[in-house]
Amino acid sequence: MTVLEENSKLAASAASLEDLVPVLATAGATPLERLQALRDTVPGRITFTTSFGIEDQAITHWIFAHGIDIDVVTLDTGRLFPETYDVWAATEEKYSRRIRAFFPDPKLLADFLSDWGVNGFYHAKEARLSCCGVRKVEPLGRALAGSSAWVTGLRADQSGARAAVPPATWDAEKQLIKTAPLFDWTREDVVGFVEAEAVPVNALHAQGFPSIGCAPCTRAIAPGEPERAGRWWWEEQSAKECGLHVAADGTLVRTKAA
Repeated sequence: MTVLEENSKLAASAASLEDLVPVLATAGATPLERLQALRDTVPGRITFTTSFGIEDQAITHWIFAHGIDIDVVTLDTGRLFPETYDVWAATEEKYSRRIRAFFPDPKLLADFLSDWGVNGFYHAKEARLSCCGVRKVEPLGRALAGSSAWVTGLRADQSGARAAVPPATWDAEKQLIKTAPLFDWTREDVVGFVEAEAVPVNALHAQGFPSIGCAPCTRAIAPGEPERAGRWWWEEQSAKECGLHVAADGTLVRTKAA
């Protein structure tokens, strides 16, 4: 991309974001209305990355059931729970749609395993971050390539680190608009919606797993624990993220367009 093309894209994205945020933040706006407004406002490819958790299943339902022109893709890390593959299959069957998967680069994965071993992430945070980088962050870059906007299932009440999640921001690193149509929904809101609409959900949610990632890195939580306490449970508990939603310094990306 030339400098002129990049500047043109930035200007168009800033204008789209300026038009989009008031709509997404309108009191009473539904996630469906937000997704439709996103599609109506932002030109080009829009990509939703699902991990098949309950929030993502709700968003997938809105996209597929209402025929919104948003690509639905997933990152298959190779270490997912069997229950995650089950809900993936059930989702494709219910909506008669395929969900494209992006996999780790074989060379990068082989190098990681050679350096750290198959479960080295338990022994060093550097190894865990490197594993997430190979299995999630690098494939995400390929999944979002060429996209104008990225739809996520983030909610403000998922953890303290996500408390300031806005409806839409400019992701400077990925050079696209990042949106969270469920930013102001509670978990109870999401559960009520998927139950009412008979949306397929991961069986692990009923077994104490509110947040589901890779099998070796996710456990059930105890009553009263934050939703994401079961992710990378052997590490210090504050601000744990895999790298998909953080900047290079480890902070959540929430920079607004100028």
